[in-house]
Amino acid sequence: MLRTTFSQRDDIIFEFADGSEAVEHFPECLPDITLMDIVMHMMDGITATKLLIQRFPASRIIIVSQYDDPALRQKALDAGARGYFLKDRLDDLQTFLNSERISL
Repeated sequence: MLRTTFSQRDDIIFEFADGSEAVEHFPECLPDITLMDIVMHMMDGITATKLLIQRFPASRIIIVSQYDDPALRQKALDAGARGYFLKDRLDDLQTFLNSERISL
């Protein structure tokens, strides 16, 4: 879904199958921004976010989820995510990125 939304741009997009793969390859790509699904195989997005923020504190990670759950949102923010957005409301994500002067 996110790839379709953002693939019409000139940005380089790295896509990983799960959180552990993202953590493993993160140092190779050092993205300007990371959009992370909350539910993934092997390692969930919150755990991956915690690990990445520990190793790369300046990382800008945003969790994207289908779950409108305040407890999950808080866990993501506590892990170091800069935001938590719903997949069915990607306009909110774009507004946030614009307000943070993060271009995608």
